Amino acid sequence: MKHVLETPRLILREMSLEDLDFIAAMMADPEVMRFYPKCYSRDEAQSWIERSMKRYTQHGHSLWLVSEKATGQPVGQVGLIMQNVRGEDETEVGYLIHRPFWRRGYATEAALACRDHAFNALGRSQVISLIRPENVPSQGVAEKLGMQPELERAQHGGFEHLVFSVSRDAEKRV
Repeated sequence: MKHVLETPRLILREMSLEDLDFIAAMMADPEVMRFYPKCYSRDEAQSWIERSMKRYTQHGHSLWLVSEKATGQPVGQVGLIMQNVRGEDETEVGYLIHRPFWRRGYATEAALACRDHAFNALGRSQVISLIRPENVPSQGVAEKLGMQPELERAQHGGFEHLVFSVSRDAEKRV
């Protein structure tokens, strides 16, 4: 399992099927998944991990498992996902933290590292986050990344989403 990024408190690494127990428990939690179409079964969580593993090969990135550096305890998944938004391929900073680890700043800390990785290591000029309008906590994380909502909304997964974005030039001012 390849380590990708480190922050002061966190390690981000590629997921594997060995992470299924944690990912399945997180994605079965109704509070964690309240802005997703549904909770995931164990088999769906396994398919989710397998899709991420394919994206590591195809794109060099996807969602990564986030663990506390001090304990090794997994806390969620954060990473970079290619999304087609309004006909354009975009790099999304995605984040999902398990409920026992909310309100510790983990989503922001890991997402900032992913944003910087997209700009500095991958040479992206812009990153986005797709966020449902009612998902106020995720909007707060996006704003801490220097993102602002675009005027035009996008359909994604059958739901309307706000498109938050930040460019590399704007990130330098944050």
